[in-house]
Amino acid sequence: MMLTRMGREGFTLIELLVVITILGILAAISIPLFRVQTSKASLTEVTNAISHVASAVVSYYQETDSFPSASGKEAIRTTLGVSLGNVSRIQAVDVTDGVISVTITNVSSQVDGSSLILTPSVGGDASISWTWGGTIQEAFMPSK
Repeated sequence: MMLTRMGREGFTLIELLVVITILGILAAISIPLFRVQTSKASLTEVTNAISHVASAVVSYYQETDSFPSASGKEAIRTTLGVSLGNVSRIQAVDVTDGVISVTITNVSSQVDGSSLILTPSVGGDASISWTWGGTIQEAFMPSK
């Protein structure tokens, strides 16, 4: 609401304080949500890399009828043919009997140092289904 007194136009101090308070409340709500969404977007790089390793594990299992084991990015590249060298958000990676374990780094303080684990289970028809697990917070756990 604008007041006009003796040729002056403008907002009152109360009106300005109300607008500043509303903006402060909106910022207090949106900044934490933005950080969570930014962390989830950064984790997409990790989950995509894990899914490539999972595909290679499935191929290895279908060819050899056993799950592979490899520890470290170089061993996974050698054993499974998947390069994780350009994925900077993976601190450590390990495949033990098909179970893929990844330690996360450089994402956010909420998830750095957490682990993300993808566990295979073989069905009666030799199909492989995967289950997500690990020490990562539930809000950051992949949905599929």
